Amino acid sequence: MGICRPDAIPRTPDRLNTYVDEGRHGQMGWMAERMTWRSNPAALWPEARSVIMLAEVYSPDHNPLDILDQKDRAAISVYAQNRDYHDIVKKRLKRVGRWLIEQADDVEIKVFVDTAPVMEKPLAEAAGLGWQGKHTNLLARDLGSWFFLGAIFTTVELDPDTAQTDNCGSCRACLDICPTKAFPAPFQLDARRCISYLTIEHKGPVDEELRQNMGNHIYGCDDCLAVCPWNKFAQEATELRYAARDDLRAPKLAELVKLDDAQFREKFSGSPIKRIGRDRFIRNVLYAIGNSGRSDLRDAAQSHLQDPDPTISDAARWAVERLT
Repeated sequence: MGICRPDAIPRTPDRLNTYVDEGRHGQMGWMAERMTWRSNPAALWPEARSVIMLAEVYSPDHNPLDILDQKDRAAISVYAQNRDYHDIVKKRLKRVGRWLIEQADDVEIKVFVDTAPVMEKPLAEAAGLGWQGKHTNLLARDLGSWFFLGAIFTTVELDPDTAQTDNCGSCRACLDICPTKAFPAPFQLDARRCISYLTIEHKGPVDEELRQNMGNHIYGCDDCLAVCPWNKFAQEATELRYAARDDLRAPKLAELVKLDDAQFREKFSGSPIKRIGRDRFIRNVLYAIGNSGRSDLRDAAQSHLQDPDPTISDAARWAVERLT
């Protein structure tokens, strides 16, 4: 954990405005909404005097890059291979918040985990938890890449910690590994080219130039995280609910593409994957099938050519053509 003031990220408003003005947020319209709150924690809750930033480790017990060579299998982002972290982290933040309230009179708190206009990464950097690397994700000397962030805003005056500084040096491993070239420059991300964005946030067909470089990624992407040298210092995760489910470590594309809506909901109940819905999920699986080079998967793709969802039928057509 680390502590900072609500006004500790003065450069964020200009950076966020530039990002949105250039359209790099893609279809994520919520980033353009409540810009004042998102860029200025003091505006989000004027009564707040301190921001407590907390990190929880979810380090994988395997190398997430290994799955990329198994073309008939699906690559699912490590954080989504079990329970939804939003629920787990928020409950823990509330427990810490209740403890804080018990320590003094007239204490107020608000807790946030990704679902409010809060810039967690700049705040965590200001609180000394780590620094935003060239891939724009947060890194830490003692945590590596694999950790969730949560925030507790409070009316209590707490002594702030010292902000972290960049420790990436000349390394550019995260930039070079990106299959879709989503980094225009170090410390800059164009979400419109990011596989995590394309598989989770983007609605409708993905540009063919990009889909052919998505490989077997069907939900999120860990490439830029997994390749980071700082992961040799990553702590071991202790929360069993973050440990990968056996059926999601390397699921077969041929099985995933058969899921109907009811089966999809049952399989991903309690998982963050459920939020994208069955249709977008099947679209992603079909792109992976098209990139597999496996002619034995052509029939699986062909079965979706007449799907009522035009995005799915388009993905099926593309996959079949690639495998013919």
